[in-house]
Amino acid sequence: MIKLLSSFAMAGLVAAAMTAPVQAQGTAERVERSMERGLKRATAGEPARIGKAMTQSQARRSCQSEMRGSRESRSSIRTKMRNCIIQKTQGN
Repeated sequence: MIKLLSSFAMAGLVAAAMTAPVQAQGTAERVERSMERGLKRATAGEPARIGKAMTQSQARRSCQSEMRGSRESRSSIRTKMRNCIIQKTQGN
């Protein structure tokens, strides 16, 4: 009886060991696809054409960090942000 139970247990372990690499391979493929999608998003958009010019998202982040903590109205900050982004995308 004990031999019968242990043989079933061994058969179950072997079967589980056989399916584990297949699942791991599928997970690795999903991770790889996810990384490729992330890289595409990071490199998406128009590249900067001029030496010091930035992409629009780079300029927006830079301008936001410059404007952080300013004690002005929202409309004036928006205007300054718009002008800052335009200048940084043109390379000024």
